Amino acid sequence: MSKVQNYRVNRQIRAKEVRLIDENGQQVGIIPLEEALRIAEEKDLDLVEVAPQANPPVCKIMDYGKFKYEMKKKEREARRKQREHAIEVKDIRMKVRIEDHDLKVKLKHMREFLEDGDKVRVRIRFRGRENVHPELGEKLYRRIVEDLQDISEVEVPPKREGPFLVFTLMPKRKR
Repeated sequence: MSKVQNYRVNRQIRAKEVRLIDENGQQVGIIPLEEALRIAEEKDLDLVEVAPQANPPVCKIMDYGKFKYEMKKKEREARRKQREHAIEVKDIRMKVRIEDHDLKVKLKHMREFLEDGDKVRVRIRFRGRENVHPELGEKLYRRIVEDLQDISEVEVPPKREGPFLVFTLMPKRKR
């Protein structure tokens, strides 16, 4: 997973000659490995093989511990950014016979999720005799879509899944 382990450091380097880059990024030139190791030791830094496929391999004088830390920090940041941009599907469950205030609270949550860029899957539950009246679920569906039409559009139209009427809303695309 981590790229940091792939680098050869100091005595792990096997080439006879290396193209040396100093700690400031200036190219020193092609020199024998022993001399490059001596220069790195004098500066109390490590010799790291950064391009082993080159001929001769490119080695850089640097603090390897600090380099590993910086690489891990960049990887963590990249993973965090990737998670931030992932679209989540939030689930909202409610009954067919929902009180007006409860519905307003659910709508408020849905609006927040949609504004954050997440999709919302709504599951309306039918219980007992409510199954005989699918028009109640349809009416609730229309009310939800109407209330959220300014920021959302229906991605998956309503369909029955067992005792539930399920549909998905997604945030409107910005033009």
